Amino acid sequence: MHLEGPYINPGKLGAQPPHARPGVIAEVEALLALAPIRLLTLAPELSGHAELIRHLDGRGVRVQMGHSLGSYEEGVAGLAHGARGFTHLFNAMSGLHHRKPGMVGAALAHAEYAEIIPDLLHVHPGAIRAALRCIPRLYAVTDSTAAAGMPDGEYRLGAQQVTKCLGGVRLADGTLAGSTLTMDQALRNLVAIGLDLADAAQRLSRFPAEFLGEQEIGRLAPGAHADVAVMSADLDLDAVYVGGECVHRRDAASTTETDPCR
Repeated sequence: MHLEGPYINPGKLGAQPPHARPGVIAEVEALLALAPIRLLTLAPELSGHAELIRHLDGRGVRVQMGHSLGSYEEGVAGLAHGARGFTHLFNAMSGLHHRKPGMVGAALAHAEYAEIIPDLLHVHPGAIRAALRCIPRLYAVTDSTAAAGMPDGEYRLGAQQVTKCLGGVRLADGTLAGSTLTMDQALRNLVAIGLDLADAAQRLSRFPAEFLGEQEIGRLAPGAHADVAVMSADLDLDAVYVGGECVHRRDAASTTETDPCR
């Protein structure tokens, strides 16, 4: 699981609930005993977080920086302490200014990995292309909510009510509150802004797997899990295989229940 908070800056909550606080090692250890946390987002500028980053890195938990008002220097220091990436780049972090490069500047200048939400609403295509030139293994996340795949209307995001409309999900004050993006649409969006198909595909699969240190997922190779999305020439989703078994086909209604991919 990815623990995105509560060790974040209260000034950059985004759609997170107002429970932000500095993290302490004892509390994090208690959480690690409860759940398989593989990834944790924190704001590096908070008190004690340099030590916390080092501790988590030693425990094999990937640390990303996000929901942060940190400076460029604090972002660079976070990477030096063992943080590996940035959570939904550009969103909920201090922006790039030529005299105050901020957390975005630290990512663009130094990151090997970072997440980005390519729904073309959270981040302008031009900003995505700038990040692609700077961050070798920039990879896509959907940041989707329960409103994904649903009609416009009111939904819940934790304890908060959100509204799906105009292709996005927002709090009552207009703040973006996650997305309705799906991974197949993320692929189409990256291709639409100019990436070739092979490059776009690895940013949804191989790069995030490598970020987590996984070698058996996110790639088509001998010994890897046979988890495959089959796309048409128009990049519509035709079929899905999990562990080599077909679990979905676009025209499954015309096939048997026992073998939807026949």
